[in-house]
Amino acid sequence: MSLEFEAVQRPRIVVMGGGTGLSVMLRGLKEKPLDITAIVTVADDGGSSGILRNELHMPPPGDIRNVLGALADVEPLLSEMLQYRFSSGAGLAGHSLGNLILAAMTDISGDFVTGIRELSRVLAVRGRVLPAANQAVILHAEMEDGTVVTGESTIPTAGKRIKRVFLEPSNVEPLAEAVEALRQADAILIGPGSLYTSIIPNLLVPELAQAVVDSCAVKIFVCNVMTQPGETDNYTVSDHLDAVYDHIGHHIFDYVIVNDGEIPAQVQDKYAEKGAKAVHLDLEAVTNRGYKVIADRLVLFRTYLRHDADKLSHHIYQLVKNWMIRKR
Repeated sequence: MSLEFEAVQRPRIVVMGGGTGLSVMLRGLKEKPLDITAIVTVADDGGSSGILRNELHMPPPGDIRNVLGALADVEPLLSEMLQYRFSSGAGLAGHSLGNLILAAMTDISGDFVTGIRELSRVLAVRGRVLPAANQAVILHAEMEDGTVVTGESTIPTAGKRIKRVFLEPSNVEPLAEAVEALRQADAILIGPGSLYTSIIPNLLVPELAQAVVDSCAVKIFVCNVMTQPGETDNYTVSDHLDAVYDHIGHHIFDYVIVNDGEIPAQVQDKYAEKGAKAVHLDLEAVTNRGYKVIADRLVLFRTYLRHDADKLSHHIYQLVKNWMIRKR
């Protein structure tokens, strides 16, 4: 690591997405000398987030909670407490404590974004966490057979192949801070996460998409390790990239980071029972589309397959550092 490089500046990286995959990656990235801004989807309408969204008329807090927990610099017990989900109690069952705290902070501060900012301060969050918009949005999916399914939580269970997703309202306004972060970014990182319900929704906010397209930052796509039943059945790496292109109409990524490590047969069998399988790296198709590929063994298996946060963040940091050195 170059001391001269670190002395010049901490690279400004904007990470866009939602879901567990994003949080896992951020736990690794926060250990690097990076200035991190996370822009998080607000399309969730299921579970605790959906209930709070409907009853309190606030954006869904679940993905924001996960990202705050990942970037927090606090005792592990406090992070665990944020994720604690009540299993019983009238009105409490199913809610996570972190979601309830975010709802309380929104009410106290009068604004979801201010509530996130104040909770970030309390949790000593390393970086900024911003919702893609300061309002909840409704996600719709048009299926290949022409039917339309409404609701982020409903789309993967429809049992049909997705043609496209779109937001209501279609002209949703992003936070000015999110647009400015993209304009100032040295690197923009998208993924991993549910392709149609966590990743693409952020890029359906027109000003956010345009800011990504216009940016001179290095743009990186982190591909999922496994396909997601109901969303990306049988998708290859190039299929993921094509879906983003079809929605945005622009070739936005410079690099694609993918897992090429072997997944044990017993683990594959476990996922196959739920209809998931390893995302195939169709290298020729990806490179023919103009993307540069970084492939490595990037998975860990405990209860579930997850990206190896340390190895993934190492590749991202090296890529960003080298990009900036070449620009100088």
